[in-house]
Amino acid sequence: MHTRLVGKGLRILAFPCNQFGGQEPWAEAEIKKFVTEKYGVQFDMFSKIKVNGSDADDLYKFLKSRLHGTLTNDIKWNFSKFLIDRQGQPVKRYSPTTAPNF
Repeated sequence: MHTRLVGKGLRILAFPCNQFGGQEPWAEAEIKKFVTEKYGVQFDMFSKIKVNGSDADDLYKFLKSRLHGTLTNDIKWNFSKFLIDRQGQPVKRYSPTTAPNF
C-alpha cells in the first residue's frame, strides 16, 4: 500500500509499542532492521512509545480522544491503525485485524 500510494501523498507512520504481550522488546534500531529485512518496510518508523495508560504518548491521547474505540478507548493490540487527513485531523480508526487495503 505504501509503495502504491506514496506518490499520491500517503504517508505511513509506524510507532512500535511494547504494551501488548511484550512483542516489541528490542531497541528501535533492531526493530527497524528486522522489519526492513523481513518485510521490506519503507515507511517511517519512529521511536518506541506507550499508547495506553497515563503515560501514553500525546499523539495517541489525541487520536483516542477524537476517534473512540469499541467498549473502551484503549488501543486493543498491535497494528491498530488511524487514518489522518491532509490537515492532520483523524478521520477513521481501524482495528488490528483490519487489513491495510484502503
